[in-house]
Amino acid sequence: MTDVVVYSRPGCHLCEEAIEEIVALHREGYRFNLHEIDIESDDLLLRRHLERIPVVEVDGRAVSDLVLDRDALRTMLDTVGAWSS
Repeated sequence: MTDVVVYSRPGCHLCEEAIEEIVALHREGYRFNLHEIDIESDDLLLRRHLERIPVVEVDGRAVSDLVLDRDALRTMLDTVGAWSS
């Protein structure tokens, strides 16, 4: 199954909005595992992603950062075969 990872941190409204939109895609029929990773849990993640969150990856490949790129996310989900049934 496809993995969608969102790098975020508590209190980030852009992160919350991105996750809501990603969950909405799941309700539309896209099939994937969603993982939210708190960048504050690791110093390296914090340094790497702080100015870019939310960072969204699909199966380890970056799809968008700062503001969710819905079209790029849908395209990547279609590409990896997580399309709607």
